[in-house]
Amino acid sequence: MTPDDAAREGLLTSRAAYGARAAEYTELLGTMASVAEDDRLLVEAWAGRVDGVLADVGCGPAHWTAHLASLGHDVTGIEPVEEFVAHARRTHPEVRVKPGSFQTLPVAAFDGILSWYSIIHTPPVEMPALLEHAHQALRPGGSLLLGFFASDQVKPFDHAVTTAWYWPVDELSRLLITARFTAFDCGTRQDAGVHRHGWIEVGRS
Repeated sequence: MTPDDAAREGLLTSRAAYGARAAEYTELLGTMASVAEDDRLLVEAWAGRVDGVLADVGCGPAHWTAHLASLGHDVTGIEPVEEFVAHARRTHPEVRVKPGSFQTLPVAAFDGILSWYSIIHTPPVEMPALLEHAHQALRPGGSLLLGFFASDQVKPFDHAVTTAWYWPVDELSRLLITARFTAFDCGTRQDAGVHRHGWIEVGRS
């Protein structure tokens, strides 16, 4: 089985798990009211530095997609879960949302890719191929912003929907550099009562 075959199989499992709980997820986390202020400021600042077309990959209910569009950005939501796509089109009819995943992104189509917690269910063995797809989808000079669960080691945990993975910032940064990205900035934050948050911004030369 190739890495892309494994990724497609894993994506089907994750898609089914989220599809079964899409209404619950959307009610709890599907609006900007559920977003931490620090995250909102971070993503807005990143988008403001990108000159061109954005993709919100793994956009879920598309609240981030709609928010960025409301700020004047040219952005498309990309989402593999049909229930989320249907919700987004009903709730945000003014926003472009398409079925898809990292594996289906067109080559050199975007100047910026937001991946806000959309890599958390990707097993470590499949991460290099996913990052390669992200690299190919960006135009030269483009930017990728990742949000993820941070820890001191790569390890799985029981996420509310399906198995997710912790990543150390240094380890994920190493994989990004191997995928020919250039590291710009990164950080972590620990909010009370939740998993530690990590983020990495990288560029495509």
